[in-house]
Amino acid sequence: MLRVELRDSLLKLEGRLTGADAEHIRALMTRSYEGPRMVVDVTEVTFVDSVGEAVLSLLGRLGAEFVAETAYTFDVCERLQLPLARNGNSQKHESERKEGND
Repeated sequence: MLRVELRDSLLKLEGRLTGADAEHIRALMTRSYEGPRMVVDVTEVTFVDSVGEAVLSLLGRLGAEFVAETAYTFDVCERLQLPLARNGNSQKHESERKEGND
């Protein structure tokens, strides 16, 4: 099950981003969003299948930035090479990872 909240330029997703739910997000965002900057908060996403990954990649190509505050969602964003929002807590994960490599 997927919960979706769209407010101004913030798309918040919670639950499983799979199959038909992911396709619904693709249709919703490609038809309706015309703002200058889109932020997609995937922190509460618990699972992403290949369809969900394709949708997240599309949103990234459309210019979205992502907030990913859990290890799982950060890993998904990193693997798909999705840009992280500059003012989100996702930067904490990135700086911690860099410090661990020193």
